[in-house]
Amino acid sequence: MEMTLKMPDEMVRALEEIAAREDVTPGQIVRDAIARDLRRRCSAKSDGRSDEALVAPLRSLLADELAFSESWEALQSALARKGFTLREAGGGLVLYAIDSGARLCKGSELGYSHLTLARRFGQPFPGHGNAFQVRRQMGYGDPPVDQRPGMS
Repeated sequence: MEMTLKMPDEMVRALEEIAAREDVTPGQIVRDAIARDLRRRCSAKSDGRSDEALVAPLRSLLADELAFSESWEALQSALARKGFTLREAGGGLVLYAIDSGARLCKGSELGYSHLTLARRFGQPFPGHGNAFQVRRQMGYGDPPVDQRPGMS
C-alpha cells in the first residue's frame, strides 16, 4: 500500500539530512517512527478499570459481605467463604480470586473504597502502605513522627 504524506518543507529537509547521515531512506525513518508510535500506543497501560460485565455480578454476589461486615477480619473471612480476598494495591484495595490468584476488580468499583471501609471499621486495611494517608483522611491527624512510614 502506498501513502502520500504532506509535510512542511523544513521537516522534509530535516528528514532528508537525518536519512543521509544514517544511510537510510526518508521513508524508512518515517516507517520506523510510525512503528515505534504504534507499539507504544498498543502497549500503553489501561486506566485499570475492570470490565463492567465482570464487576456487576461480583457486586451483586458480594453485596451483603461488603455492606454488613463489621471489621476487616470479618470482611476477609466472609469473602474467603465465597472464594475471594482483598489485597492492598496502590492507595486502595483490589479483589482477587483465591483459587487462581486472578485480579478481578478494585474495591471502589464494587462501591466500597479503602477509605469508605476504613471509616466504617475505624482503621485502615491491616498492613496497608498508605495507612498514614487514610488515617489523615479519616480525621485522625498526623501520628507521632516515630510512627510515620519510613521514620522507624
